[in-house]
Amino acid sequence: MSDEKRVQLVRSMAERVLAACSPLPVAVVCDDPEVAEWASALGASVMWEPGQGLNGAVAAGVEQLAAAGVEWVTVAHGDLPRARDIGALVPFAGITLVPDRKDDGTNVLRLPVGCGFRFAYGAGSFRAHRAEAVRIGLAVRVLRIPALAYDVDWPADVAELTA
Repeated sequence: MSDEKRVQLVRSMAERVLAACSPLPVAVVCDDPEVAEWASALGASVMWEPGQGLNGAVAAGVEQLAAAGVEWVTVAHGDLPRARDIGALVPFAGITLVPDRKDDGTNVLRLPVGCGFRFAYGAGSFRAHRAEAVRIGLAVRVLRIPALAYDVDWPADVAELTA
């Protein structure tokens, strides 16, 4: 895939995720000026967190939201090409996990801020996030939503998407 097509794909997926979050307010945590400009142009708040890595950036973003008085956050990543209705997830008193289609990753996660949750994105994050919810004593709800289960991590995922 050419660089131009890859950028188009990434932007298309991320724009779909942002739209799927409606009517919730959206904050994009990033360390890239182009991403920050893109997110701001789409009406999202931008949280600048350079050099944190994915887990550190998510944790720092959640901390910033908590400091701003937010009580619940929904974390969704920008690689969900079929995303819809993220903003319509029915509230739940504990941790909500939406795993990927392989039950390996965590595509969407909803949790109360300030609960001491440690993010563990990467291989096996679905199992790690379930275990983390148990560790902090919060109930876990797993939602298997086909539109949110499909993420793009590898070239084969793009091939499957276009097949």
